[in-house]
Amino acid sequence: MEHVELDVSELPRMDMTDAPTGCCPRFDPEGWDGLRLHFEDKLFVRATTRGIMHVPLNMGAVFTRVQSRIEDAGAQDPHRYLVLSRDLSATEAEHYFAVTKDVPEEELVTMSGDFLTRVFEGSYGHAKEWVHEMEVAATAAGKSGKRVFMFYTTCPKCAREYGKNYVVGFVEV
Repeated sequence: MEHVELDVSELPRMDMTDAPTGCCPRFDPEGWDGLRLHFEDKLFVRATTRGIMHVPLNMGAVFTRVQSRIEDAGAQDPHRYLVLSRDLSATEAEHYFAVTKDVPEEELVTMSGDFLTRVFEGSYGHAKEWVHEMEVAATAAGKSGKRVFMFYTTCPKCAREYGKNYVVGFVEV
């Protein structure tokens, strides 16, 4: 995995206009693999979803609500979309939506730390393996892995339409 040093403000750009489905933009994995990122008080909206055995039940409704409020507040960076997700338990997950300013009626949090990234492609069912691979990547870099997040770049419907399901793993080190 090649490592590139980037500032928090320099996540790879995304072409949000390349969205033929009318939903998720097509994801280009170039530039996302092997990053060493440093977040310093990076602003996020935090939301939680419910699930059964790690299968989300209300993710669509929660993401639609949060994304709508982010857009209404004008808090979305049009070129650097990012949602970091992780399971808290078999029945609850948390999601961090990167924003540029306050979003009314949503929980605003900041995140600071260093992160390594890795791009995966495949079924969401591989997430448990990917989490393990992120922990191994942290150890291989001589670091202790803390929290592991996944950036699910497209919804299941768009992943089927585009023929690829890219997921970017982030491990806090």
